[in-house]
Amino acid sequence: MRRSGLDVAVGVFLLIGLLALGWLSVRLGRVELLGNPGYSVIADFPSVGGLKPGSSIEIAGVEIGRVDGISLHDFQARVVMTIKPHVKLQEDAIASIKTRGLIGEKYIKINPGGSEKLIKPNGKITEVEPPVDIEELISKYVFGKV
Repeated sequence: MRRSGLDVAVGVFLLIGLLALGWLSVRLGRVELLGNPGYSVIADFPSVGGLKPGSSIEIAGVEIGRVDGISLHDFQARVVMTIKPHVKLQEDAIASIKTRGLIGEKYIKINPGGSEKLIKPNGKITEVEPPVDIEELISKYVFGKV
């Protein structure tokens, strides 16, 4: 009798531990279980320079969305982004690919515009700034082309 009570206690403890591990995986991995709420916006960059799906999108340092996908379209990198529903982007907003720190992760920084017109769902950000290519800058400095 004592053995079965101990087995049940260990089983419950193990079940709670597995549930906690699953919850942490979802939270830390920033996975949306019921779909990603928000609307899609695209932007075409000449180069994405290491940007990956799942990278954050920020305005003034506040995360407003995530990169959903990156594909090649007319020899440019098309970035599909999901923006939170309460954030409205102006038609003349500027999307820039930035790096956290010297060799940190890439993210998209959006500078809001001053236009009255808003980008509609599945709309496009037309003003973009590609990432700074550190290797190109170093090679120009080393070979004296600065």
